Amino acid sequence: MEFLVRVFLWLHVAAGFTGFFVAPVVLITRKGGDTHRRWGKIYFWAMTSAAFSAMIIAAYRPNLFLFLIGIFSFYLVFSGYRVLFRKRPEEGQNATPLDWGVAVLTLLASFTMIVWGAVNLDHGRVQLNPVLIVFGFLGAFASGSDMKSFVRPPADKNAWYFDHMSGMVASYIAAVSAFAVVNLTFLPPLVRWLGPTVIGIPLLSL
Repeated sequence: MEFLVRVFLWLHVAAGFTGFFVAPVVLITRKGGDTHRRWGKIYFWAMTSAAFSAMIIAAYRPNLFLFLIGIFSFYLVFSGYRVLFRKRPEEGQNATPLDWGVAVLTLLASFTMIVWGAVNLDHGRVQLNPVLIVFGFLGAFASGSDMKSFVRPPADKNAWYFDHMSGMVASYIAAVSAFAVVNLTFLPPLVRWLGPTVIGIPLLSL
């Protein structure tokens, strides 16, 4: 079993680095073009592989903290990708049971993160409690907003574009956070975990 864990670890590293370096290519290419779509799919599957391999490792160790972070990270890229399949709700492109299921799971995981961080259930991670709370609120907002749009699609026909960009860029912020946590060890843990989010979210809202 340890061999399989090492395999998933290497998969996680390879997928994470792939997503980290592919994302800028996706961002600078013409939106809607073949190059953008091709590299966008590579980015989506790289980040999905990174998230799921992390969750598998966290489930085996076990490490609930990283497992919940994995769900949160996955939902960002999942949401940004799946909205492309709901671009025209007036033509029947509505949310599927897959969309609902993943959104509900993320909402439950997000509430778990918020409660865990607030009541300090894990005394070994006191310094990371703010990470649970911040990511929990962000996950709850993302999944909750999506479920609202499932029930009542936005009137703006271009809303899908902004949701797509927001989800993908937010997932890249998560990738940068993972890179910082692993590699920028000279910085305090909270700076590594939340620094990219603090910097990235204001830019995302521009």
